Amino acid sequence: MTALWRPPNLAAMRPGYALYNHRFAPFSARSAATTAAEIAHLIAGRTSALVAAMFFAVVLAAQAQESVEEAALPAWSEPTLPSSEPAPSTQAAPLPSALESLPSTSAEPLPSSSAPLPTSEEAFPPSSDPWSSSTNYTTAQTSVIGSPAAGGPYGGFSTKNIALGEPTSQPRRFYYGLLFTVRGVWDDNIFLTHTHKTSDYYFAIEPQLTLGFGDIQGRSRSYLRLDYMPSGLLYVDHSDEDAFNQLIHLEGGYSTGRLRLSLSQDVVLLQSANLNSFIDTTGLWANTDANAPTRMNIFNTRARAEYDLTGKLYLQGEFDSYTYFYPNNISDYTVSGGLYLYYKWLPKVSVGVGGTFGYNWVDDPTPNQSFEQVNLRLNYEVTAKLGLYASGGVEFRQFNGNRNTYDTPVFEVGLTYYPFDGSTFTLAAGRRIYNSGFEPDQDFANTYVVGRFQQRLFHRLYFGLAGGYENADYFAAKDNIDAPRNDNYWFIEPSLDVLITRWLSAGVYYLHREDSSNVDFFSFDDNQVGVRATVRF
Repeated sequence: MTALWRPPNLAAMRPGYALYNHRFAPFSARSAATTAAEIAHLIAGRTSALVAAMFFAVVLAAQAQESVEEAALPAWSEPTLPSSEPAPSTQAAPLPSALESLPSTSAEPLPSSSAPLPTSEEAFPPSSDPWSSSTNYTTAQTSVIGSPAAGGPYGGFSTKNIALGEPTSQPRRFYYGLLFTVRGVWDDNIFLTHTHKTSDYYFAIEPQLTLGFGDIQGRSRSYLRLDYMPSGLLYVDHSDEDAFNQLIHLEGGYSTGRLRLSLSQDVVLLQSANLNSFIDTTGLWANTDANAPTRMNIFNTRARAEYDLTGKLYLQGEFDSYTYFYPNNISDYTVSGGLYLYYKWLPKVSVGVGGTFGYNWVDDPTPNQSFEQVNLRLNYEVTAKLGLYASGGVEFRQFNGNRNTYDTPVFEVGLTYYPFDGSTFTLAAGRRIYNSGFEPDQDFANTYVVGRFQQRLFHRLYFGLAGGYENADYFAAKDNIDAPRNDNYWFIEPSLDVLITRWLSAGVYYLHREDSSNVDFFSFDDNQVGVRATVRF
């Protein structure tokens, strides 16, 4: 069975981004999230859940140790390069989403092993796409990298989500998978404060279920996919900080040859200070807008339609709806649409031009806003090992009130590179505008860059290194408002994991993250050391 990726950063979703909670009726997601958390605590007490998780991990480790044959490690040598020629594509096949990554080569079997070990993507399958703002958790592709929709900088809707792609495999009519991850973490600043830091140990229990029907990997034919990941955080000394997060992704597609349709829905219910996502749950990105443990609910609807006009021209229509709901703070809601014309300039190069427009409703006192974007896009598959996506343009934002139009550049860039077997490098960068959830009458321009490198060593050992930087520059959404705040946030996370069996892996990681703000109250630094074990079925 195809292994699934290990989740990451819905802990990395940040507050105060472009979505609005309608004020004319109670927001049902808030009560749903609260009820879910209460039910979780009633079903399993903190102590019993912790004991059960530890006992389960010990049993698995013991069984794994007995089942692994002792094998001599192969001699160190330069790995074999995969073929540089991409797999053939057809005119009817749609461009894959940017969340779909390029393929890798399978690992060679160990001399004394009865079956070959999985590749690094099979052993530690994070999410699929490194930079698309939608959450298309699909498998590898060999055709041109598609253009992502405009999205936020947090969680599953962001180009900040970088991870390795899943391995290629033959399409199946029905697909299912289950990952179960347990982490034990020491955190020296659980409240992300500037002074009087508080440390604690916490345990994270993170199962992930995936169900699919149809071509959920290539998405060149009709398909339907569901991903669900609940995440429980249990603190040793601060049980009142226990959190229950939920991530839900539903996606479907339909193709008739010239016409290709896709629709996805994401629901993210968060109770912690970190921004979790399917890609990395260790909390690489913090909610620096709030800079404190904060409840946050995100709802994202994304629709795409592509139609081939000729052999070289095709149209792409886009619709997006984002809701960022902050209980007792400033929520927002955005609806946007776009139309782009693409030209297949070369067999491996597509260029597009078009525009996006939308309206942004924001809770009082921040005014409602409208915006327009003009963008150029580029999809370039250099080889089967190297892919590039770029989109750049200008946004014009208007505010209800006496504020002048705010004009600013916006862009997204993504790069995936497989230099040789067992190595993957992903890089993403972007700039977008968001509403602040905690600074009244203010928005901010968010500019970021993030990269990740992973290398397989001796077939069983995997070294990873992730790093990122973002700048949040606040500006007034009304005249006569002072908005001096400017934040510079960065993180680095080295990790080391070992594949014990084909279904069990364990590892250790270190995370340092730091926010330097010109408003001292929002500055912080945080260090975490964690161990983890993942079982895949």
